[in-house]
Amino acid sequence: MHDITNLAADEQVFTSNVFLVDGKRTVLVDPGDEFDVVSKIEARRGDIDAVVLTHTHHDHVGNTEAVTERFDVDVWGFDPDHELVDHEIEDDTTVALGDREYRVLHTPGHKNDHLCFLREDGGDLIAGDLVFANGGFGRTDLDEGDHPRLIESIERVLDATDDSLRAFYAGHGPVVDREPRQHIQLALRSARMS
Repeated sequence: MHDITNLAADEQVFTSNVFLVDGKRTVLVDPGDEFDVVSKIEARRGDIDAVVLTHTHHDHVGNTEAVTERFDVDVWGFDPDHELVDHEIEDDTTVALGDREYRVLHTPGHKNDHLCFLREDGGDLIAGDLVFANGGFGRTDLDEGDHPRLIESIERVLDATDDSLRAFYAGHGPVVDREPRQHIQLALRSARMS
C-alpha cells in the first residue's frame, strides 16, 4: 500500500470511509459526513488539491461544502449535473490521485454515478460501495439501485483486475489487503445468489 489514509477510521458516526491520498496531487476521496474532516486534513496534511467522489450518497458527500470552502478546491465526479460536482470524470479515463494514475471505472448498480478507481499498475482499487470485505456488496434497495447492473459492475472490476491487486479500499469497513481479488470474487458470487 502507499499513501492512502482513512481519515474516518476512528469516527463513531454514520459516515463513509474518507481516503486522503497523499502525493504530488493530494486528493480527498469522499469527504464523508457528520464529523470534522477539515481538522483531520489540516492535522495530517494541511492542504489538499482536489476532492474526488466515488458517488453522491449523503454519507459520502455530507462534508463536501465544508472541505471546499476551507481548502478552495474543486470536486470531481461522474455526474456533472449534480450540485456538488464541478468537473466530470468520464468512464475509462485516468485521474491522478497522489503520485499515481488511476483508471476510472463507471460501476453503477449501487448508484448511477458510482465510480471505482484502479491504479494503473493494478496494485490498488478504490472501490466505493461496490464491494466490501468478506464478499459484501453495495445495497441496491436505495434510489437508483439496480441489482443486475451491480452484478455487471462487479464483473467489470474483476475483468479489470488480476492477481497483482494488492489492496482495495472500500467505502465502509476495513481495507482488504489479504487476497483482495478473492473478496471481489466472493462478492460477485454473493450478489448473484441474492
